[in-house]
Amino acid sequence: MIRRGVAILDTFAEAFGMTAARAVVTAATLEWARAAGQAATGYGCSVLGCDAEAGIERDLDSSETPDGRPGVSLLFFAFSRDALAKATTNRVGQCVLTCPSTACFNGLTRLPDKSFRVGGGLRYFGDGFQSSKLLGDRRFWRIPTMDGEFLCEDEFGTVKGIAGGNFLILAADERAGLAAAGAAVEAIRRVPEVILPFPGGVVRSGSKVGSKYPKLRASTNQAWCPTLRGAVDSELPTGVNAVYEIVIDGLSRASVEAAMRAGIDAACRPGVLGIGAGNYGGKLGPHQFRLRDLWGPGDPC
Repeated sequence: MIRRGVAILDTFAEAFGMTAARAVVTAATLEWARAAGQAATGYGCSVLGCDAEAGIERDLDSSETPDGRPGVSLLFFAFSRDALAKATTNRVGQCVLTCPSTACFNGLTRLPDKSFRVGGGLRYFGDGFQSSKLLGDRRFWRIPTMDGEFLCEDEFGTVKGIAGGNFLILAADERAGLAAAGAAVEAIRRVPEVILPFPGGVVRSGSKVGSKYPKLRASTNQAWCPTLRGAVDSELPTGVNAVYEIVIDGLSRASVEAAMRAGIDAACRPGVLGIGAGNYGGKLGPHQFRLRDLWGPGDPC
């Protein structure tokens, strides 16, 4: 398959299930909401080394938030609801509660047996001066702060999401690869219900499962490293000297597919010699995204 002059390899991206939550953070200005969102999702690249995979989903205007203020939507992913609860509560407590003028709300439909407490855990910071308010079936906690109060919803809902959707940009050189990766990130950030958890949305250090060192769960994927081309069984096509990976976490299979499709289309540009994907032969995760199946027969190439 050729799209916009770039070969799409006959391969698949391998992803796995995770539990996901969405937090809506509002503030007096969008800039303060973004500051809280960036801090709360920091160091959230991979659960191989982080407590959660996290990122800013999108900006929200005042018509989209519970309190009518500008805000941001954040997505958090972890392997279990307990792990997600701990990570989300810690991140909201350390990075949103502390940020001027913020409030924090559940961004998903809450089911009775599929939720965890955030405001209910953070209320103790009020040292007995906290108070709660019930609006309909939603409880909120008011925690006194030096600029007024921090309002946080008691419970956050969860859903089963998908992490690890990905594609590889096989470029002639670093410059072409970064330009293509930047275009892909810009396109994907317009897709709802997904995040790009790595710095700037781009990964240079693609990994494989396991290592020659027993303590490591993952290590460099030598088959895609240009400097090792002559020393290992390389997967690199002729002329490829830089590879960048785009990793996508989403709330559904459809959202991950939409993000992959948008990102790949944007990445197909001069200097890109192919689009591949990272997988482990189907042994790691149950979700497989075949690159060539992302487009229907009527889609233009």
